[in-house]
Amino acid sequence: IWCLMASTTVYLWLSFMIITQIVGEDIRSEEMSIIPDSKFQCANTTCLPFIRVITTDIRNCQFACLGQSQCRAATFHRSTSNCELFDSMLNQNGNMLADVDATSMNVISGTRFPPELTTTTSTSTTKTTSTTKTTSTTTTTTAIQQSIMTGNMSVVRQDHTAFTLSNGLVLVAGGYNGSSYVKSVELYNASTGTWTTTGSMSDGRSLHTVCILASGLVLVAGGQTSPGVSLTSAELYNPSTGTWAATGSINTARYEHIVSTLADGLLLVAGGRNAAFLTSAELYNLSTGTWTTTGSMNVKRHQHTVSILANGFVLVTGGSDGSNPVNTAELYNPSTGNWTMTGNMNVARLSHTATTLANGSILVTGGYSGTGSTNSAEFYNLSTGTWTASGSMSAARRLHTASTLANGLILVAGGLDSDSINSAELYNPSTGTWTITRSLNVARTDHTASILANGLVLVTGGAGTGSVALNSVELY
Repeated sequence: IWCLMASTTVYLWLSFMIITQIVGEDIRSEEMSIIPDSKFQCANTTCLPFIRVITTDIRNCQFACLGQSQCRAATFHRSTSNCELFDSMLNQNGNMLADVDATSMNVISGTRFPPELTTTTSTSTTKTTSTTKTTSTTTTTTAIQQSIMTGNMSVVRQDHTAFTLSNGLVLVAGGYNGSSYVKSVELYNASTGTWTTTGSMSDGRSLHTVCILASGLVLVAGGQTSPGVSLTSAELYNPSTGTWAATGSINTARYEHIVSTLADGLLLVAGGRNAAFLTSAELYNLSTGTWTTTGSMNVKRHQHTVSILANGFVLVTGGSDGSNPVNTAELYNPSTGNWTMTGNMNVARLSHTATTLANGSILVTGGYSGTGSTNSAEFYNLSTGTWTASGSMSAARRLHTASTLANGLILVAGGLDSDSINSAELYNPSTGTWTITRSLNVARTDHTASILANGLVLVTGGAGTGSVALNSVELY
């Protein structure tokens, strides 16, 4: 039986299926054996699914497997639309359970690199005589993978926070849903690919901060609760009970601030804004549940970044002083409570990202430079206190995310240029270069990215095209 569906050709022959994606030419395919009314019986952890995603039908479950290079098998459960992907299912055909709700598939062979096609064109000119020349144009098409969609959150939200708990669940709190500020909270379970609601915060808030404490409690502080209204309140989430309790309020209401954990366990909150743009900083003491003021920064800043250096100092970079993005950076000394200026960045930027590399240097990427989003990147050398330009990203972006992968590469995803974008790229610290990687399925900005225990990156919510708040979630 031969079936043609749009740009996808599916060949059926007895119990075998070949899935081929055709765009100009065959660029991905896999041959699968189909086992109806059966699911894999896992007697040990070596055959447990490495990911579960929600798909609309079995065909999309097959393509979900196609999109993961380690996927060797899949089971689709019709009643729940749950698609389980396995990476160690060799010789498992004899180890099946009868289940009329399920259909399982084994990958037999194939090349599995799903596309989002990108095309580059280069032109070369060759001089053949003093009066004539030959020009040739070469076009190269490259296949780029896309991320996989997983279960949607129950609430649309942007400018929220996300944090991976010690139990592996991801806690998403607050945000803005397009009309109001959200107090609801939900948990993502990577094993099932689903979300469950947990206790709500007392205050709806967005643009707040979140931090996990040594006790395992999660602290949220400040944020915006309505247009122009910022909060002093702070709350603690207990993962064991799923409940929130009020703790000491910060001394200055603020949002778009930054929080970081110091070596002594204190939390440092710096900058942000309310009706004014702030230089003030405060310290939270878990033992007493109180905040105390510490030295103020030299420069007003919000939408800045903060990084803990190997020597225990805190590096703050860029941000806006209320009028313009700044290129200044300064260091907080926890021993003295004072701030000192350090070398300026090469580019003024706000809404950028800062990532600590394995060698201790700090990589900053993108941001808004005053005239638009920038694709520039640079890194800070702790030993010299200076900045050095690195390779530029292929896309200008701000309000994006940056995640350090297990292989040491830095994943930058989404963000805003003239509108939300879906592109993603990888930075290689060894070479200082960027390469395009699989794009997001949904263009988004003001989203979050969390590293899961299985090494995948969970991207949640944000604002999509036209600034529409999202509840969609995907995995890289």
